Amino acid sequence: MSEQTLFERAGDWGVVTLNNEKALNALNWEMVKAMRAQLTAWAGDRSVKAVLVKSVGERAFCAGGDIRWLHDTARKDPAHASEFFREEYRNNALIYHYPKPYVALIDGIVMGGGVGISVHGDFRVAGDATLFAMPETGIGLFPDVGGGHFMPRLHDGLGLYYALTGARAKAADCMAAGIATHYAPADKYSELAEVLLKTTLTDHAHADIETVLDTYAGDPGHAPVNDIRPAIARLFQGHGSLITLMGALKADGGDFASETVKTLERMSPTSLLLTFEQMKRGHELDFDDNMKTEFRVVRRVMEGHDFFEGVRAQILDKDRNPKWSPSALGEVSDQDLAAYFEPLGAAELELP
Repeated sequence: MSEQTLFERAGDWGVVTLNNEKALNALNWEMVKAMRAQLTAWAGDRSVKAVLVKSVGERAFCAGGDIRWLHDTARKDPAHASEFFREEYRNNALIYHYPKPYVALIDGIVMGGGVGISVHGDFRVAGDATLFAMPETGIGLFPDVGGGHFMPRLHDGLGLYYALTGARAKAADCMAAGIATHYAPADKYSELAEVLLKTTLTDHAHADIETVLDTYAGDPGHAPVNDIRPAIARLFQGHGSLITLMGALKADGGDFASETVKTLERMSPTSLLLTFEQMKRGHELDFDDNMKTEFRVVRRVMEGHDFFEGVRAQILDKDRNPKWSPSALGEVSDQDLAAYFEPLGAAELELP
C-alpha cells in the first residue's frame, strides 16, 4: 500500500484518504494503482456499504496528476508515460460504475485528476475552500479523466466554457453548475465527515447518506457564474466548430466575450481544437467509449510538442510564455486533428 494513499474501515464505510499534502495530494502512479485495487476489493466486500474519499491538509482535495513526472517520463518514453493514464482511466471508470455509494469531500483545490476521482461518484460535497478547474488547455493537454463525458452534460454550455478556458469555480459556482451535489460550510465540514462515518447504512444507503448531507447543508452564497451564464449559453452553444465559436465571441464585442477571447488566445491551439472535438464526440458517447477515446488522444499528445512546452512555460521555467506549435488554430489541419482520435490497435484502453 502506498503511504500516500491511506485506507481504513469505519463502521459500514471504506475510507480513502489522499495523503500527499506536499504535492497538493496530486496523484501519482502508485496512488492510482493502490486506490483502484482497494476500491475493487471493497466492491466485492458485503460488509462495506459505501466509500468516502477525503484528503489531508487544508489546501487541496487533489490538484491533479503528477505533471512533472509525466513530462520527464514522456520525454524519454511516451508509451510508458501513457500507462499512467491507462491505470488512471480504469480507476475513473471503476468509480463511475461503482456498485456502492461513493462520497467525495472536495474541499480545497480539485483539478484534473482530482476531478476524475470525485465527479463520477454519487456525492460531491463542496466546502468553503473548494476551487474547481480543468486547466489542461493551458499546458497543452485536454480535460481528460472523463471530462469528455461529464462536461458536455452540464447545462447552458458551461462544460465547454470550463473545458476550453480553464475557468475556476468556487463552491457556489460548483453547485450552480452541477459539479458539486452538496455544500457544507467550513464550521460544519469536519463534523459532517465524522457523522457520515458513524452513520449505520441500511439497504437504502443512498437515502441514508442524503439525509446526513441535507442536515449539514448550507448556503454557499451567490454564484458569480450565474451572472455570465446567459452569455455563456448564447456564445458557447450551437457551434459546429471552434472557429465559428471564436467568430461569435469576437463579433459579440461585450466585456465577457472580449476577455474570453484573450483567455483562449493564450491556450494551445491544438489543445483547444482537441477539446472542442472531445466535447462534441463525448456528448454522444457512453462513459466507457469516452474513456477509450480520451486514451487514444492522450497517447498521441504524449508524442507531440505542446504538452512539453506548456509544462515548461507554466510549471518548470514559469515564464508563462509558451511557444505553441502550430501557433494558430488555422494551422492545425482537419487531418492532423482526426489522427488523434484514431484507434490504437493492440494498445487500446480496455475496461473491466
